[in-house]
Amino acid sequence: QVQLVESGGGSVEAGGSLRLSCAASGDTSMNYCMIWFRQGPGSKREDEGEGVAGINSDGGTIYANSAKGRFTISKDNAKNTLYLQMNNLQPEDAGMYYCAAIYATYCPSRPSAYTYWGQGTQVTVSS
Repeated sequence: QVQLVESGGGSVEAGGSLRLSCAASGDTSMNYCMIWFRQGPGSKREDEGEGVAGINSDGGTIYANSAKGRFTISKDNAKNTLYLQMNNLQPEDAGMYYCAAIYATYCPSRPSAYTYWGQGTQVTVSS
């Protein structure tokens, strides 16, 4: 079992930055993939949403096209914490951001594949 707790969301103006954190606890000894999903209003967490950025268990990173060049995903293994640095935020980046994890080498793209989820952190971007 892995527990995930996100933090760092908030309200910013367009062009601003936020840094999201996802602290993992429990059985973190196994290799697992971690990913950030963004959910729009009315979406079901496990069924819909865009994978924004992920880190495979081998350390490789993946980004949605919308995130490339603006967002950076990183992981501090000593702290068991996943980060998402988001720069030049735009209104279309707004939504609920969830951290998710699965025991797998590579991150699958569909939210329904993930076993562990955090409670989410809200990001609001005003134009």
